[in-house]
Amino acid sequence: MEHALYQPLGGNQMPRFGGIATMMRLPYVEDPAGLDVGFVGVPLDLGTSNRSGTRFGPRQIRTESVLLRPYNMATRAAPFDSLKVADIGDVALNPYSLLDSVRMIEEGYDRIFATGCKTISMGGDHTMTLPILRSLFKTRGPVGLIHVDAHADVNDTMNGEKIAHGTPFRRAFEEGLLDPQRVVQIGLRGTGYHADDFDWCRAQGFRVVQAEECWNKSLAPLMAEVRAQMGDGPVYLTFDIDGLDPAFAPGTGTPEIGGLTVQQGMEIIRGCKGLDIASSDIVEVSPPYDQSGTTALVAANLAYEMLCIFPGVKYRA
Repeated sequence: MEHALYQPLGGNQMPRFGGIATMMRLPYVEDPAGLDVGFVGVPLDLGTSNRSGTRFGPRQIRTESVLLRPYNMATRAAPFDSLKVADIGDVALNPYSLLDSVRMIEEGYDRIFATGCKTISMGGDHTMTLPILRSLFKTRGPVGLIHVDAHADVNDTMNGEKIAHGTPFRRAFEEGLLDPQRVVQIGLRGTGYHADDFDWCRAQGFRVVQAEECWNKSLAPLMAEVRAQMGDGPVYLTFDIDGLDPAFAPGTGTPEIGGLTVQQGMEIIRGCKGLDIASSDIVEVSPPYDQSGTTALVAANLAYEMLCIFPGVKYRA
């Protein structure tokens, strides 16, 4: 790791409403070589099944991130004193082909991961996680998965298609990208087509924590169990913003009532401290359905919380 670390641009250097909107007003760096972590946008919504608009997610998350400051006052994490972090821009996509976009995402992450840079990805519909996991597998092998979501995303097909935002973790399991004994899905809920919609996950060895199990309680005890389950192996953290209740994050394509609170979402992420986080993402932010920007603001903060639990981050005494 190089000694010259980047710091977010401060509000006294440039007003927070001024300047170019990079994630947390970090430098934009095209080449991830030499970085420990890069924020990456994946402006994809070709895999959505209801309300589109997640192609605008990365840009809006960056816009709302201008209020974030370097130090985590709650956990005392100082990520920018510890790791070299920058915004490495967006992965280019084909706006007319989902399958070609999936190919382009995988190839884009191949180039990033080849440098040793880890990623915090901003999306973008949940289809994007499949090509990221495919790419990550090439350097890390099967990973554990902490998956926060209203939906299990394990459909075999959607309208006959094998690749869509409701299928990525069925494909990831089939392709051997996951260690099924180290997969936890948190926040699943809503209506379904069959009474056993979540039972396929359990049958593969996944731990399923439905939203009702989370109501009116701290999730810190759950995360102690999750840390024990994940052990020392690599872990990918994927956070669908619709895992949160739409009262907190209405700007998403498939909202479901009865979800997690923002505080519970933060407990989940903070509870990942100490794990070998290989990379992470925050997905399904659809700004057209939240003109206030609140959903993207929440997503920006959760992405920052993810950075704070990456291996190597120092905590202030």
